Order: sequence, then structure tokens, then C-alpha cells
Amino acid sequence: MRKMPASIFNDVIGPVMRGPSSSHTAASARIGEIVRQSVANEPLRVFCDFDVNGSLAATHEGHGTDMGFICGLLGKKLTEEGVDDYRRLAEKAGVGVEYRVFDYGASHPNNYRIELWGRGGEHHKWNGVSSGGGMIEMQDFDSFPVSIVGDFYEVLIKFPDAAGAERMKKFCCGALPAPDFSRVEEKAGGALLSLKFSKEPDEKTLRGAAESFGRTDFVKIAPVLPTLSRSGCSVPFATAEETLKYNEGKSLRMWELAAEYEAARGGTSKEEVFETMSGIVEVMERALKNGIAGTEYADRILGPQAHMIAEAERRGALLPCDLLNAVIESITAIMETKSAMGVIVAAPTAGSCGCLPGTLLGAAHALGKSADEATKAMLAAGLVGLYIAESATFAAEIAGCQVECGAGSGMAAAGLVQLMGGSVEQCMDAASMALQNVTGLACDFIAGRVEVPCLGKNVMGGANALSCANMALAGFDRVIPLDETIAALYDAGQKLPSELRCTFGGLGKTPAAAKLLEKLKNIKK
Repeated sequence: MRKMPASIFNDVIGPVMRGPSSSHTAASARIGEIVRQSVANEPLRVFCDFDVNGSLAATHEGHGTDMGFICGLLGKKLTEEGVDDYRRLAEKAGVGVEYRVFDYGASHPNNYRIELWGRGGEHHKWNGVSSGGGMIEMQDFDSFPVSIVGDFYEVLIKFPDAAGAERMKKFCCGALPAPDFSRVEEKAGGALLSLKFSKEPDEKTLRGAAESFGRTDFVKIAPVLPTLSRSGCSVPFATAEETLKYNEGKSLRMWELAAEYEAARGGTSKEEVFETMSGIVEVMERALKNGIAGTEYADRILGPQAHMIAEAERRGALLPCDLLNAVIESITAIMETKSAMGVIVAAPTAGSCGCLPGTLLGAAHALGKSADEATKAMLAAGLVGLYIAESATFAAEIAGCQVECGAGSGMAAAGLVQLMGGSVEQCMDAASMALQNVTGLACDFIAGRVEVPCLGKNVMGGANALSCANMALAGFDRVIPLDETIAALYDAGQKLPSELRCTFGGLGKTPAAAKLLEKLKNIKK
């Protein structure tokens, strides 16, 4: 099956979640949800392995991986209240989960190797990865290769041999609805038929047919992503250069191009795309307001600080940078909501959840812009994020913080230009300049928490976005086109040492960081 085009709502703006990290918390919840469904929704016992050389070995507790995975196993959403008490929830549900860390040669830093038993006697083994921004791919099911990212209804049927699988495949392809994709994999001792449906299939009919063809196992998995895929899915463009060519003679604004793209990708209307983004902006607004009101949570490094900006302004203690100060306050507020396990939007990740929303909403409020204008700005930003999703990554484990806070800064720069009525070219130029300024940005968090230096890097991204938006609006020369900047960013990120890509390196190895880690461990006890 060919790779599906990226989706703004799948890959860039979202998921709506709770917890410190999209690639570690939200992704683990999606992985847990998928494996839960493979045992008739009733897991009993689970082993989850992390490779000692990957990022999850050192971070799975502090970055919320354990919480997300258990939520998925229990069928709970990360937005539900009380999910941070996940150990008690698992114990109450009678689900035993053991995390094991050792060297098993994983090829990806965010690899999950899972073995689980269900209450009905089911037993399965899964292998999957978190690919950044909450996106996942399950790559192996009971030693058969699969590719499940959560954008289809999946049916996995095992047979004693390939003949039974091929007969079942032929039956399915002649039925209604027919699968969008089908694939047979064979190995010694059996075969697996993988079916992908864009619409929910009739499970009873499929089970009956599979039984008649000699199936030995049958698993149906519902989608976990908001935007589903389908065969024949096509989009009008995938890069900045292609977008500009597509827009020749159309004169669409950046936000309109984003809506047109996502409508084509999701098989919906542009109006529905706008409405969905409007709802997401409302969630961001609530996260901002909750942060300003003040948050409490014991297991974190930084206490409430967002309120200090307005207080210092009233005292006349700050440099006269009203717009920048509004952005600093908004970014800080959203980051504090995230650190207190409040509901936020990963945009493009949870670690960078303050930069894009805080910059655009802070600026929109300060400039007296409407909610619709803020939504248009977020759509424009999402289109830049789409180019990054297609040509690079949002995983700091792969390319450092330049693809998290850095990506958020480039996206915010484009959104600010849209907010000021700038052209498509100016949006892209602002994004390119902002991204050029963050090449080589390390991910070196402290004490297993996505707080320091994450807050500072989110704020830096906001200030960078403001500067580059004004530079583009003034007509500055971006020199390097946006697509080439994204390629260079990705190349630089992959060449960072592994300890500077979301493990315990840089600032995370300082004596002060070690003391903070011990302090937080004692709080949890």
C-alpha cells in the first residue's frame, strides 16, 4: 500500500490531548488502543519492551508514555479527568502491565515491542513505532509485516496457509463494501490477510466467510485518527513549490489553500475543514485561559509564572514590547496547562504546544483580531506544517527540537503573516526565514519533564516568528526557498548526536538537572 498523503488534522494540528509529549504520550495511547482491540477489548496481561538505546528507555515514565499506553489499553481518552492516576486505574481494571528495558536491536528510537494476553485466551505480539506528533505505525503483528497507522478500519485474519487467505481475499474484493487495500503475507506455519476499509465493514459477514475458509484468528481494529484514508486519495499539492504552481491564476489566500488541501485529503468540504479548525482553536483558547487563571500540579519543575507578565507590566518593569509580552504570556500559559496535565492541542507536538497557539492567539488578542481570523491564521500555519510532515518529521528523537519548537516557530511565522493579510509568498518566506534560524536546535530536556528548557524554546520560537513575519511583510529576501530550508533542517537534525535528540544530554546532564530529578522522584514517593 502506498503512503497516504499527510493530513493537517492527523499529522500537524492535533491530537487534542493531555500530558507532556505527543510522540510519547499521545502516540502510546494510540498504540495501546490498537493492541487493546486485538484481544476483544479486554487485555489481561501486557509486556511492553523499550530498547535501551532508544529514547523511551529513559523517558517512558517522565514523558507520560506509561500513562498514555495504559489509557489506550483501558479504552480511556487522554482528555478524560483522572487519567494521570493510571496505575490505580490499571489495578482496578485488573490489567497487569510490565515495562522492560534491554538491548534488542530496535531500528527506531521510539520502538514498542508488545506482547499481550486477553481475558478470552487471546495472545498476540506487536511491534510498532511512534513517528512524531502523535503519529504511529504498527509494523508487525504476530511476526507478520503490517502497516497500521490508524486511518482505516483494519481486519487481520490468519489462516493455516496462503490458499485460504487468497480465497478470502477474492471473496472480500467481490463483496460490498470491498476493501480499499488487501494484502497476503505468508510464513512457515501460516498466512495473514490484511484488509483496510475506509468505511466500517460488516464484521459478522467477514467472520462467517473467514470461518468457511479455515481461518485460525480474526481481529478487527477501528481507526484511531480523526481523518480517515481511502483508496484513490489524492491531494492538489504536497510542497511549497507545488502550492505556488497550483495557485497560479487562482489567487487563493494561504488559509484557503490549506482548506482546499484538507478537504481533498479527507473527502470533506472546505466549510467542514474550517469548522473543525475553529473547534481546535477553541480548545487552544481554553488552554490559554486555564493557564492564565493558574494551574496546580505537584509533579513538575516550574510553578505558575504566566501571570507575572501582566503584573510586571503594571509595575512598568518590562521593556516596552507589548505584542511580544502578550505572546510570552500566552505561550507560558499554554505550557503551564500542559505541565499540569490539562487539555491542550499538540501543534505540531505537545512539547511545542505553546509556540504556535500562544503566538497566534496572543497576537490575535493584542491586535483585536476575530476568532475567524485566528482560525484562518491557524490553517495557514497548518499548511506549512504539512510541508514539514511530508518532507521531514516532527519527532525530536529523529531530528532534535528544531522539528518541534523550531517547526512551531516556522508555522507561527506563516500564521502571523496571514493574520496581517499578507500574501501566500510572504507566508512561505516568513516560515523559511524562521526555520533557517533554528537549524541544529537540540532537544535536551531536564529531569524527564517537558518543561525546561522547553518553555524558553517555545518563547524563543514565538519571538522568532514575530521577527520573521515582519521581515517577510517588509519584503526581506528569504534567500532559501521554504522546501529547501525544510530539507536542510531535516538533514541537520539527523546529524545531531543521539544524546541531543530527546534523551538525557546537554542541559539534562548538568548537576542542577540531576538534583531536580531526585527531588521529583521524592515527590512521587
